[in-house]
Amino acid sequence: MISTVVWGTGNVGRLAIRAVDAHPELDLAAVLVHDPAKVGRDAGDLGGLDAGLGVAATDDVGAVLAARPQAVVYAASGDIRPDEALADIVRAVRAGAVVVSPALYALYDQRNAPPEMREAVLAAIADGGGSLFVSGVDPGWGNDVLPLLISGLGATVDVIRCQEIFDYSTYDQEDSVRYLVGMGQPMDYEPPMLAPTVPTMVWGGQVRLMARALGVELDEVRETLDRRPLDATVDTRTMGEFEAGTQGAVRFEVQGVVEGEPRIVIEHVTRIHPSCAPDWPVPPDGDGAHRVVIEGDPRIEVTVEATDRDGNRAAGGNATAVGRLVGAIDWLVDAAPGLYDALDVPLRPATGRLGRKRP
Repeated sequence: MISTVVWGTGNVGRLAIRAVDAHPELDLAAVLVHDPAKVGRDAGDLGGLDAGLGVAATDDVGAVLAARPQAVVYAASGDIRPDEALADIVRAVRAGAVVVSPALYALYDQRNAPPEMREAVLAAIADGGGSLFVSGVDPGWGNDVLPLLISGLGATVDVIRCQEIFDYSTYDQEDSVRYLVGMGQPMDYEPPMLAPTVPTMVWGGQVRLMARALGVELDEVRETLDRRPLDATVDTRTMGEFEAGTQGAVRFEVQGVVEGEPRIVIEHVTRIHPSCAPDWPVPPDGDGAHRVVIEGDPRIEVTVEATDRDGNRAAGGNATAVGRLVGAIDWLVDAAPGLYDALDVPLRPATGRLGRKRP
């Protein structure tokens, strides 16, 4: 059994506890928390399970890493604290652990990450013998392994388009929705996540990674952005009211340009209510989906809808990101120490998990 730590118990960490507990080759050794109110609580309670797991949450990072766990699922957010997240991850890698995380967007395409970030991780690997693999859903498998797999089914490929189409009122991070993305803000508000170069910082690595796998040279990576106001005030089940005239929908693209044409495109279409921008792409049903469209011969379209146990599509997407990371741990433990990306780490069958009782 591979001793595994879950670091953080928010939207991703809760799901990581469940995934580690369900995996036949992993043993949940510890849960690290930041909130003093969570210290001492059982991991099963923090993970939303029906039974305790006999592992009490702690905030003593030093003691947990001194026990030399084989793996760490770093689930704390890096969106607004990237330096702190990097420092935590480097510390765990230097302690000899295999670390998997969705927290640092720049390391999704680790070969093109900022040199100071990459060098810090490589130094920790050299010192401690650990490894790091960073991935998610979008960015993550929705715009790396899935589109690349599907592209191999075509005789010719003209454009690869990866779409995330979601109702953001289902997303369990209201501050991010209202202030990072700008939903419900005046149209002259400048959302940090939509500022020039930021979409490329987050998703450009996935475009470059796909280009590398496809053997093409990019002329450039560029962005497009469109925003729509709400025509009428709407009331959402989870986030309350959003006023007419405020931002109600966002559509942007991060485009990989090849020989003057956008050939590798990551597109987001997000709304706070279905009534806004009805002419934009919509999910087949429900609150959201990830879609890959291969324009070529033949034209191929694949839509993935993930739903958690409470019927939430946003949480279902997070669960697939966790599944990709937790499912990679045993492969990484057997591999040489290193800094890995999605082209290195295979997506494998759920060996040993078919029919296992859900935690």
